[in-house]
Amino acid sequence: MARILVVDDDPDIVDSVRLFLEQDGHEVASASNRDDGMGQVKSFKPDLLILDVMMEQPDDGIAMAQELRRQAFTAPILLLTSISKATGSTYGKDEEMVPVDAFQEKPVVPEKLVALVKELLSK
Repeated sequence: MARILVVDDDPDIVDSVRLFLEQDGHEVASASNRDDGMGQVKSFKPDLLILDVMMEQPDDGIAMAQELRRQAFTAPILLLTSISKATGSTYGKDEEMVPVDAFQEKPVVPEKLVALVKELLSK
């Protein structure tokens, strides 16, 4: 099916997302921080990128998405976030500030994640 890169500093999230997506037939690679994730984008060449918002820095996922879009990365980007639960703040898609295709709240519900991935890959 598709090559999916998961960039998240929580190994439990990475393992669970990997399990859901591999069961659906996808090839999954992972990175635990922004720098490793950028390297994986170049070497793995994902069809879809799943990013955590907060890793080493509170906005690593957003900053990584911005940097990738500036570099003409066109694959869909899904942002995993628990920020609204932690802070009460919400994010929305914005071509410049938050250049992602979709958001998924943590904790991840397997069926919702798989359905969202299918939707993003079909575009």
